[in-house]
Amino acid sequence: MPPSQTDIDEEQLHFSNVISTFQNYANYSLSANNRRRKDLYTLPKADQELLSQLGYRAKLDAVDEAISKNADFLGSVVADPEIFGHDIQDEEDHSSGHSHDHSHGGQHHHGHSHSHGGTSTLKQLVRDWSAEGKAERDACYLPMTEALLSHYSDITENMRRNLRVLVPGAGLGRLAHDVAKLGFASQGNEFSHYMLLTSHFILNQTTAVDAHTIYPYVHSFSNLPTSEALLRPVTLPDVLPSSLPKGVNFSLVAGDFEEIYGSPADPSEPHAGLWDAILTCFFIDTAKNIVNYLRILHAILAPGGVWINLGPLLWHWENNNTHDPSVELSLDEVKTLARQIGFVIENERSLDTTYTNNPQSMLGYVYKAAFWTARKKREGEA
Repeated sequence: MPPSQTDIDEEQLHFSNVISTFQNYANYSLSANNRRRKDLYTLPKADQELLSQLGYRAKLDAVDEAISKNADFLGSVVADPEIFGHDIQDEEDHSSGHSHDHSHGGQHHHGHSHSHGGTSTLKQLVRDWSAEGKAERDACYLPMTEALLSHYSDITENMRRNLRVLVPGAGLGRLAHDVAKLGFASQGNEFSHYMLLTSHFILNQTTAVDAHTIYPYVHSFSNLPTSEALLRPVTLPDVLPSSLPKGVNFSLVAGDFEEIYGSPADPSEPHAGLWDAILTCFFIDTAKNIVNYLRILHAILAPGGVWINLGPLLWHWENNNTHDPSVELSLDEVKTLARQIGFVIENERSLDTTYTNNPQSMLGYVYKAAFWTARKKREGEA
């Protein structure tokens, strides 16, 4: 069904809001830091003097500088938004659409306000495209790619390009990129324009390793052991995004997972048909209706294919203020439901992992993420 004019208008407005969020990052972040400066001046002179001797005032100045550099980077991300076929206008923040965030335990971010869109994107960049994020990536992406290689261990490397792998909720695209790097035909799907614009910039407009420097930790002064932990730079990307095997098909499809993969697709579309593997990483809990998510995953998985899942169950729409429906199941209910829909779940285990965590912070949320591989039940299988 083609999108209605209302859908198109909402999409246009959401896109414009994302652009203006990136453009307004500096104003909001500098304003938050200036609040600290104003608070300093309310203290007794002797206290101000002591804090200045500690280097607090100099630290505030250094944070201003880091914010300006982050703003330059985010500005370059949205320097050419016409690639998405949108007209960009400055609009007020009436953000429709949602970007899902697992970065704070138990906190839900339905959409991004001006003040959070840029900071969240910077942390996602660390996770997906920096050497600093490698430990966190390896905890999540390695078990998934190893399971994929294990499932297709009888396929020679140069034949992997005939196997289609889907990564829904692809974020900034690193897992889908790593799958393509192994030689599989890989497609990521992502709804958030924050992620789509940024991944496009990294994947298509970045031509050197460590081409960019960001300061992802300057937005909160809490739980930091040193000033260096606050101000330290992170360079990215840690790999050349274009360094994929020759002839391997790699794509990112923008849009809602259920709308793109759930309805009978145009057979000529690259996202139509069956998938030899589906990798869901920190994704299934973004469902409003988990039944429909699992039904779609089952329908589009090829016979003999594999569904590989890793993630928690931080139901993103629980207690939402947008009047959206939300179904929230326990882990055992999700697995029972998956079996009822026709999956055979294998290789289950729990994996401890963080999500966009600052490794030098005094606080870190650890998810006991569920990991499994699953296949479609065969005809007549009990």
